[in-house]
Amino acid sequence: MSLLDSSTSDPSAESQSRSVVLLGVLAALVVTGLFFVGYAVLRKQHQQKVIAADQSQVSRSVEPKGPPKAQILVDEALIKGDQTVVGGTVKNISNESLDNLGVNLELVRRQDGGIQKTVVQVEPAQLAPQQEGRYSLQLRSADFITVKLAGLKSGANPSLVAFVAAPGQKRPFEKLESKTIIVGRPAVGKKGGFLNSPDNPGRVP
Repeated sequence: MSLLDSSTSDPSAESQSRSVVLLGVLAALVVTGLFFVGYAVLRKQHQQKVIAADQSQVSRSVEPKGPPKAQILVDEALIKGDQTVVGGTVKNISNESLDNLGVNLELVRRQDGGIQKTVVQVEPAQLAPQQEGRYSLQLRSADFITVKLAGLKSGANPSLVAFVAAPGQKRPFEKLESKTIIVGRPAVGKKGGFLNSPDNPGRVP
């Protein structure tokens, strides 16, 4: 009877030990990955909050102060084929001249809901006190879903001007084309009577 050397290792025990070590390494990698993902998400949320706060602060700082200097009347959109025409009237209600006037509009895209900003110049560009001007913009109806009035700028280095807004002209009613229908004279029989007569009765459908 031979005795086994105590230094001889069991292959099955070594395999189990390696599996345990491998599982431990994988678990550590998963935990580390989740930690970094969570950190990245929190950092992104923090950056978004900071950007939103900065934008809000900037918007508050550039808002025009004081009494309104202009009145903007927004007309109802006019449909012309596949085009939409938006516009209205700008009236100078201040005691000073307003020049280089531009109406800020925000266009909401139909495809992705994103906002596209544009400036529409007022004609005439300079308005004396109590004088009115017009602005107009033509868009493809398939590209945009709505238009929002965002502001009014004036001056050599255009800056926002305080204004009040109100509804403008209504959309005109669409005129339907009139058609004249000519009804022919009923046919008559040989004796000058109608086809449906006592002498020549016929069914009325």
